[in-house]
Amino acid sequence: MIANLSLPLLLLVFAFAGAAVIFSSIRATHLADVIADRTRMGEAMAGGIILGGATSLAGVVVSVNAALDGDASFAFSNAVGGIAAQTLFLAIADLIYRRANLEHAAAEPANLFQAVMLMILLSLPLCAIAGPDITYLGVHPVSVVLFLAYLYGVRVSAHVSEEPMWRPVMTAETRTDAPEDEAEAGRSAMGPALRFAALVAIMGLGGFVISQVGGAFIERFGLRSSLVGSLITAVVTSLPEFVTTIVAVRRGALQLAVGGIIGGNTFDTLFLVASDVSLREGSLYHAVGTTDLYWLGTGLLMTGILLAGLIARQRQGPARIGFESVAMLAVYGIAATIEVVG
Repeated sequence: MIANLSLPLLLLVFAFAGAAVIFSSIRATHLADVIADRTRMGEAMAGGIILGGATSLAGVVVSVNAALDGDASFAFSNAVGGIAAQTLFLAIADLIYRRANLEHAAAEPANLFQAVMLMILLSLPLCAIAGPDITYLGVHPVSVVLFLAYLYGVRVSAHVSEEPMWRPVMTAETRTDAPEDEAEAGRSAMGPALRFAALVAIMGLGGFVISQVGGAFIERFGLRSSLVGSLITAVVTSLPEFVTTIVAVRRGALQLAVGGIIGGNTFDTLFLVASDVSLREGSLYHAVGTTDLYWLGTGLLMTGILLAGLIARQRQGPARIGFESVAMLAVYGIAATIEVVG
């Protein structure tokens, strides 16, 4: 039904769905911070697992719907394009946080581990693409490995957060992860968790609508699936991460901001697993093109740059931001330009 709408109505539906996802994510950010305080989970873990997974739901709905429709490129590029876009959001947040380089102020061992984990997870699809085209029950073995690696990585990340074997050097600009209200620790997290779940449902519905509109754009205007996936639906469904990052930075929850992006990106690799399962024509990894692979490489490169920045912890660099933020802005700008021109 959405595909048959006139162009003005199609754009209106797209904007409405995007707005619903964004506004839901704003409220979800506050609730994730409350849940972190009440459960003593910590901002980095709450950002990486609770907030990162929830704000990624709209994107996974887009990729799964595209795979069910047989458009592997749309499904794949939406996933990896979202990872690149969300990493870019940290550079933009660094521009907004003027006290110091964001990666310096938000020093947290769990975020370092999750960045390493993300690079490992992004490397697995590359191995699948370069390897033999095989499937079992329609699923490539790498998808199973990727899923299990994610689960194990989350477990280790939780251990790193709870019992770190080393701690970052504290400076005047370092923001520590401490509950905003000590009284929160004694209160139940059930109420905020239920409201959080309701907001997640709204995000998922918004993702479904966005996927339908994106498919309509591809068919009606003859746009490349990789273009729509990497620069339209991926960016729109990633806006919750952008909003939650900015809101978290303004609240001073810097570990939540950084952890939400990195954790959301690790969760986004599961889009590929879900898409591979949903694509019935064979392996997802052998149905994509070089443009989709290019965005996978871009996401991997930007993650490596981010990890370097988290380790180096430069206080201030060009334009009062870290060298990693400058590099990430440049890499994404070049990648987007090549995608549009190509």
